[in-house]
Amino acid sequence: MADKMATRQAYGKALVELGAKNPNLVVMDADLSKSTMTAEFGKAYPERFFNMGIAEQNLYGAAAGLALSGKVVCASTFAMFASGRAFEIIRNSIGYTRANVKICATHAGITVGEDGASHQTFEDIALMRTIPGMTVINPSDGVSAARLLEQAVAMNGPCYVRLGRAAVPVFYDENAEITLGKANTVREGSDVTVIATGIMVNEAVIAAELLASEGIDVRVIDIHTIKPIDEAAIIKAAEETKAIVTAEEHSVIGGLGSAVADVVVKNRPVKMAMVGQKDTYGESGKPDQLKEKYGMTANDIAEAVKSVI
Repeated sequence: MADKMATRQAYGKALVELGAKNPNLVVMDADLSKSTMTAEFGKAYPERFFNMGIAEQNLYGAAAGLALSGKVVCASTFAMFASGRAFEIIRNSIGYTRANVKICATHAGITVGEDGASHQTFEDIALMRTIPGMTVINPSDGVSAARLLEQAVAMNGPCYVRLGRAAVPVFYDENAEITLGKANTVREGSDVTVIATGIMVNEAVIAAELLASEGIDVRVIDIHTIKPIDEAAIIKAAEETKAIVTAEEHSVIGGLGSAVADVVVKNRPVKMAMVGQKDTYGESGKPDQLKEKYGMTANDIAEAVKSVI
């Protein structure tokens, strides 16, 4: 496994491998197959690949039809267009019918970078977790992306898989246990817990190492499955540490932070802080510069930890 890999790259590679194992798997795209990395599946299995053009609502309507006809469908476009432009189709044609469609949306969050505000989606997790029966997955690296996709394809029912554009560090070992719906504790700690998702898991680990030098012992949990969320892991963290900080490459409104707060307030209230996009649009720029400007770095997590203990 490479030292760095975009989760969309891991997705494209995993699709080809899954296509060999499952002849019932169909892949669809909205004229972005080179960017979403579904093009490799198209080359390997052209009879099971459909480019629906720049017509995202049609893409997901057709995906629902194929799934209800017995196929397992992975349908991809950018997260902005999947969750935004096609929301009503996903809600009614896929969610309501419980169609076996995996909405594999790439280029999520601020790290879309130069594509700017029109393409940077911070609302997708919030939107998708409101759909009844929708599983919501946000892998943190290439290993977890491939492993969780395999499980998503194996399960029956609709699923939203959030994937990124930029290469990110691979920190999971190939043999790591990564299970849909079960959080991974990637670092033990007793003073405070940072619950992170997606690319912010790596930032949380860096923050924990920075804080260790100041005598602050930080637990880091990877919540790769936003829905159904691992309530037991969150409650345990609330009981065993003094506070919780959430970290996500998504709006602090309606995403991981809100999902964790729902669990905490009902079961074991503790002080919380949320790191993420603060109710604002992004702009065009380099991913690392944008993460710094909009407060989604290890240093921002470290400061949030200090604010709650």
